[in-house]
Amino acid sequence: MYNIDRLYEAVADRGPVCVGLDTAPDYIPPAARRQAPSDAEAVLAYNRALIDATIDAAACYKLQIAYYEALGLAGLRAYAATLKYLRERGALVIADIKRGDIADTALQYAKAHFEGDFEADFVTLSPYMGMDSIEPWLAYAGSRGKGAFVLMRTSNQGMRDFEYRELAAGGRLYDAVGDKLAELAAAHAGKHGYGVFGAVLGCTERDEAAAIRQKRSSLFFLIPGYGAQGGAAEDAALLLRAGNGGVVNASRSILRAWSLEAGAGDQDLAGAAAAGRRALIIMRDAIRTPGGAA
Repeated sequence: MYNIDRLYEAVADRGPVCVGLDTAPDYIPPAARRQAPSDAEAVLAYNRALIDATIDAAACYKLQIAYYEALGLAGLRAYAATLKYLRERGALVIADIKRGDIADTALQYAKAHFEGDFEADFVTLSPYMGMDSIEPWLAYAGSRGKGAFVLMRTSNQGMRDFEYRELAAGGRLYDAVGDKLAELAAAHAGKHGYGVFGAVLGCTERDEAAAIRQKRSSLFFLIPGYGAQGGAAEDAALLLRAGNGGVVNASRSILRAWSLEAGAGDQDLAGAAAAGRRALIIMRDAIRTPGGAA
């Protein structure tokens, strides 16, 4: 089975929330952080607590590798240990690595993140060196069911610098990426009708959401922009199809939910993780509001 099919079924069972484990040491309650031997070990302990608290309510988890690289070798050990723990718990995981190289280099990146210590179920990819930067990853879809989410239209302010450029042939640059991904989806589709490689589609541009969702019916979306970047539940829901066809990522709003509660700085990991679970449930239920999904 392709991982994109497993993800579709996870959304059907548990809702569309993807928990972003972009865990900076500053996102951990100060009392709990001080008790850990190092920041890397504090991050790993908090990740495990959050996974335990949310495993029955999250569709998947996303790890932004930069937060772990910033802590050096100890951080990468925490990254690998978190991935291992997620596999042990049976969770689906997206490695947010945004790779985008070609030929043998792409093959080595694929081996690094689809096998071994850093193995994940999905990765994020940048398409701007062309489709030959995407194709080397496809071998792992056939042999291991792996998937990817390719940057199409992101959620950051700078997306308009390039992604919105008008093309001589008509449409915008992100439309051209979507066209290529739709071709890929037609050639490599899972049993639920979605291409094994989906798209990163931010939820911060509500006016375009319904039209993009209708046009890109074969693409499963990884949806950033919720919460801290300004996207609301109703914005994210517009990019789903009957509540599925995508996962909505939330990082800081879950990781730092404890900071909004009384006695925040004295929270232990269990208390902080419980606050994260409550934030997840509120988010999930808001996205599921009747009439919210396109």
